Amino acid sequence: MTHLNAEHARRSILEHTRHLAGSAAAAGPHTAVPTTPDWTITDLVEHVGQTQHWVAEIIERRITDPTQLPTEMAVLPADPGEWHSWLSGSAQRVTSACSDDALDAAVFNAAGDERTGTRFWLASVLNETVVHGFDAASAAGRPDDIAPDIAAALISNHLAMLTSPTWEMLRSESAHAIRGTGQTLQWRATDTVDGAWLVERRPGGATWQPTVRNADVTVTGPAATLLLIMTRRLPLAGNDATGIDGDIDLAQHWLDNTAHVAD
Repeated sequence: MTHLNAEHARRSILEHTRHLAGSAAAAGPHTAVPTTPDWTITDLVEHVGQTQHWVAEIIERRITDPTQLPTEMAVLPADPGEWHSWLSGSAQRVTSACSDDALDAAVFNAAGDERTGTRFWLASVLNETVVHGFDAASAAGRPDDIAPDIAAALISNHLAMLTSPTWEMLRSESAHAIRGTGQTLQWRATDTVDGAWLVERRPGGATWQPTVRNADVTVTGPAATLLLIMTRRLPLAGNDATGIDGDIDLAQHWLDNTAHVAD
């Protein structure tokens, strides 16, 4: 799996949260978010801040039992003028919780992979912040830059979650839809060395590995573009920066049946 340096991830959460807050202020609280249907900027800000506080509590309390996950969520200030400070506080809290001392602590990992719980949650919060930062920027009509190494790490995290026992349990319809009889999808980033992901759709469940191999369909492009396609923020076809070689219907079926964890 493509791993990020923890300090880089923490800085990126703070940076992307600042950008998100700025885009939210520019768009206004009642503006619809085109990339997340039925959401307004208010919904988006509330979701991101609550998620950051929620994850911080999991790590601060060193929760290992998923039945003990927090049930109360942080309250969004009614005054939009306070949102920037509120988001800054939530981002600072979660990055402080994901300290070096906490990285190897016993904490529940929802993906059930080889990562420690804190490393899983650090990537998950970064995913939420980056993807929803793009959502906020889209609503405000502003550009949003996602660094290739950040995007590559989030693609790995995305695939880890989609192929996890937790996904099978919570999103069984999706998990069953992406099974197959050996069909393969290759995703390749053109702007980072750690940018290859091979998905295989097996009868017992989809799997993935960071490798390059001939596949039934290969999608290439900048890592950020691939991330936004895989999280269904950009369409598969019609992107000048991407190339598709092979069975495009196979790739589209995968996207149609893999709801992003930040939806």
